[in-house]
Amino acid sequence: MQKPVRIKTSIFINYFLFGILLNSVGTVILQVQRYFQVLPASASLLEACKDLSIAASAFIAASFITRLGYKRSMLIALAAVSVMCFCLPVLKFFWAVKVLFVVTGASFALIRVSVFGSIGLVTTSEKAHISLMNFIESFFCMGICSGYFLFSYFIDDNETGSSRWFQVYNVLGALTACAFFFLWSTPMDESAAKPVKVKDSKDLAEMLSLLAIPLVVSFLICAFLYVLIEQSTMSWLPSFNHTVLNLPSSISVEITSFLAASYALGRLLAGVVIRRLNWFAVLGVCLLITAGLVLAALPLAERTTGKVIHSWSEAPLAAFILPAIGFFLAPIYPAMNSMILSSLPRARQGHMSGLIGIFSALGGTLGSRITGLIFQYYNGQTAFYFSLAPIGLLGICLFIFKQIKEKKHSAPIALKAY
Repeated sequence: MQKPVRIKTSIFINYFLFGILLNSVGTVILQVQRYFQVLPASASLLEACKDLSIAASAFIAASFITRLGYKRSMLIALAAVSVMCFCLPVLKFFWAVKVLFVVTGASFALIRVSVFGSIGLVTTSEKAHISLMNFIESFFCMGICSGYFLFSYFIDDNETGSSRWFQVYNVLGALTACAFFFLWSTPMDESAAKPVKVKDSKDLAEMLSLLAIPLVVSFLICAFLYVLIEQSTMSWLPSFNHTVLNLPSSISVEITSFLAASYALGRLLAGVVIRRLNWFAVLGVCLLITAGLVLAALPLAERTTGKVIHSWSEAPLAAFILPAIGFFLAPIYPAMNSMILSSLPRARQGHMSGLIGIFSALGGTLGSRITGLIFQYYNGQTAFYFSLAPIGLLGICLFIFKQIKEKKHSAPIALKAY
């Protein structure tokens, strides 16, 4: 018997845990430099281990996940991460940390594709779909926030070579094991998501055939641009705080946690607001306010005195304005995902989820790379002014997506062809 409350709870828990695991990469990059004495360039490979494994695994997973099953895929992901978390405190090698992030990225691809597909099984309308998507993404952001405090508890600032920070993975291993058993005991009817029987060689073609649909293509461009904006901001805000606003490293990281908290709060509230208001109007206003906050904060950053900051009370106003953009960016991604998934038959939603994972990972990688290059060759202000370009492009692409979507609704027979 289908139990939507237990399924939703399991999804929330899984996304919360992967929010901690995936976004710990910045903290772990710092720790491997201290513990293993590796150079920053080598430590930065952990980001690639995570993102590239997400993109590759999402591409592969989307071609078979509806046949493997959403629940079974999530169980495999949770088991793999739990085992690797328990192994790391024993191994304590840099290569093992790389393997951890490869496994985490690949497992998250399975989780995300499965979660996005599962939402359609427990919702009955587009508004309910969008609302649940926002709540799920808000739990991911809560995981990010919690991760900062969880990891900081196990970090020894006084001893560079301390291995105490590895013990955090025993906690994470236990939590993912609990999530595994909770999902394992939860009944889940996936019959509505089962595709018609096709040969294995045709299954990947089913996913790629979605790229021939204008609605899908317009959405994927939107998703790519959104994650480009989000990742470039989240990855480089600590560096901006430190190099431009002259905040100490510890305060730079702590204030960045407000960005994740803003995302979480924004998605929680959006889950309620979008049930009552037109989605395009809400997202359009969010983009305009985001651009306005960037334009308000950066001139303030340019007027900083240059003196070293020693406490939060001395931090300039720009340090608190920039994290607020997360509140307004927050509703956009889950709402877009929800709209495209609810526009497709349930049997195609697993394939679509794979494409979302691929284009999101590529957008995040490119956004972080471009911002880093601008940081290196120009300055932090210019790097953050750059975000205005994809924000403007995203607004245009959202309008195009809306126009195509409305045409499809007026021609339901064409939708069935998907």
